[in-house]
Amino acid sequence: MRRTTTHLGRGLGALLATATATVGLAATPAVATPAAATPAASGQAVQPGQACTAADLGTRRPIIKTTQVTPTITHFKGWYVTQGSTGSHTVTTSTQTTISVSVGLNGTVQGSFAVEALGSVGASLGLNVQVDYSSTSSESNSVSWNFMEPGYYGLYKGTKKVTGTYGSLNCNRVQQGDGSWALKWTEGPDSGSYTTYTALEEGAVRCEDKVPANSIMAKAQILLDCGSPAATAKHPAGPVPSAKADQARHDADDAAAAAAAAAQSMKATQAAQAAKSAPRAALDCRPGAYKIDVPGKPLNWSAPLLANDGIRLRESTFFSAHLDNWRLCNVTERNGVIEASLWNWGNGGCATIPANIANQEQAYLTTATCGEDDLQRFYIYRDVPGSTKIGLQNKYTGSMMGHDRYADGELIRQYSSGRPDGTGTYTLTGV
Repeated sequence: MRRTTTHLGRGLGALLATATATVGLAATPAVATPAAATPAASGQAVQPGQACTAADLGTRRPIIKTTQVTPTITHFKGWYVTQGSTGSHTVTTSTQTTISVSVGLNGTVQGSFAVEALGSVGASLGLNVQVDYSSTSSESNSVSWNFMEPGYYGLYKGTKKVTGTYGSLNCNRVQQGDGSWALKWTEGPDSGSYTTYTALEEGAVRCEDKVPANSIMAKAQILLDCGSPAATAKHPAGPVPSAKADQARHDADDAAAAAAAAAQSMKATQAAQAAKSAPRAALDCRPGAYKIDVPGKPLNWSAPLLANDGIRLRESTFFSAHLDNWRLCNVTERNGVIEASLWNWGNGGCATIPANIANQEQAYLTTATCGEDDLQRFYIYRDVPGSTKIGLQNKYTGSMMGHDRYADGELIRQYSSGRPDGTGTYTLTGV
């Protein structure tokens, strides 16, 4: 989407021509109903069913499930131009709607998974969407315009709000028709929603102008409230109130306040979870214990002795005291993906992401009192039978487990897309 710029000396006719050309550039019409994205046409580098390798077991890639594009007015002001007040003016508009970019739980854009997901959205729609965390409220609210004719104008800034849902593709073993096994990208259990927008456009529109349906200009024309007494009565030059714009702004404020309250409630819940231990879960653990090893190397996951420490890579010794021994508990399996809690034999806790930092990229993994908590649940993706290589994904955050470098004492952390160098692939070795 090309931004419609404003220049002194350009009139309404030039704006209409530019806006029409801009709408023509979009590969998908602006619609307000959800549509399923077609993966093959989405520009995604990875498609379901493609082959993957054991190094991909600890990674995930986004798949766009649905998209919804809605023209949205972010700034607006009704303005009356008399015969003697034509020419160039700079008008300060009022904020109508605030839109921020977000992916998943974070309310922001953190990590490579979120950036890749938004890139896939833009590719599937043929739109240039925002992929950095930003908000339309940070934009200037001034619109400069050359009014060629007298009349009732709506000055606006607007965008195409893009929302929808995504899933994740994970590398996992799949049994083929002949009974053999292969590693393929399959749709995993993780999913979420996103919000982004195209670059802001700005301009002016009158009641009598013919504009493309379902366009940003058409939305601005609705807010102009052309049938109201304010639109038909004579006025001095300057601002004119619009009841529809005021109501739309009120509705948007109410929706934003409700969303903020919900986010604050979620943060309070997470803080409460972090402040006290969850009720101890009655674990049903599989027999036997495992080490979670770095393939072909001596370091493996070792639980902390201290509550404020994390799970680190350590070498097993006589003094490990079972801190490197893990059991799979409350195990379920769906579509070939295991879901389990990881109970540590040494300290009696379950692996978890701390609730107060769960929304952060590279948050560390630790142990806590075992409870009914999705932060303590992990999806396990497996290599073909005969290999013990696995990848692990936290159920609540959707992030993959991995380490930044191979070194004694290195923390195990969450990475939204996993580690691209294969360091998120481990082996589950029975002890």
